[in-house]
Amino acid sequence: MDDEAFYQIVSAFQHLVSWVAAGAMVFGGVVPYVPQYRDIRRTQNAEGFSTYVCLVLLVANILRILFRFGRYFETLLLWQSIIMIATMLIMLNLCTNVRMATDLNTKRRSFIDFDWSYFWLWSRFLDYMQCVLAFTLTAAYVTYLFLDSALFVESLGFLAVFTEAMLGTPQLYCNYQNKSTEGMSIKMVLMWTSGDTFKTGYFLLTQAPVQFWICGLLQVLVDFTILFQVYYYSRYPQKPVSHTVSHTTSAKAL
Repeated sequence: MDDEAFYQIVSAFQHLVSWVAAGAMVFGGVVPYVPQYRDIRRTQNAEGFSTYVCLVLLVANILRILFRFGRYFETLLLWQSIIMIATMLIMLNLCTNVRMATDLNTKRRSFIDFDWSYFWLWSRFLDYMQCVLAFTLTAAYVTYLFLDSALFVESLGFLAVFTEAMLGTPQLYCNYQNKSTEGMSIKMVLMWTSGDTFKTGYFLLTQAPVQFWICGLLQVLVDFTILFQVYYYSRYPQKPVSHTVSHTTSAKAL
């Protein structure tokens, strides 16, 4: 009887761990954007956050969903993609509103201008939605045409996870251009790093397609590079820091 009770406790614990891991996989990816979202709303300044991060994650997760039509993977990862797409649209909406409220004299740009020099720098959230919808429909049609090709399906899967692995590169480049990490939420990057490490380990343990865990390792490498930028630019400032910015940055660290 004692052995039976022990096995029941172990089984219940295993189920609990499984549910926690599942929840972490589905919602863990969006948690890092909560502090960044709050910072942008509080300061009404979105300059420190690269909206190309949203572009990378939207493309990656749309492609991942299409990849599932050709090669099955866990439903948890499907829900993770759906929730991430919704989160990125929310971030884009906030950044667009803040930018337009502060740049009143900026000429309005729209998606249907088809001006590549202002790609992903449009004035309305509706323009971003039009772009996302156009990309989704085009990618879905191409996937439908080549769904019977194993090479295409595997390439699609690799492209999806490789694009996601490049998530941090827009922020990395933004920091490099600014010679500073001001305006970027360090909490967000720390959560990226912990989340990507957990996710990569999850891929390895669940024997996910090889594209997933290889690109997961690359993603972790990019995260650590951004953290190095935080250290480097704080220890060796590349440009003068205004009192206003310093005050804002100190508030973010709290």
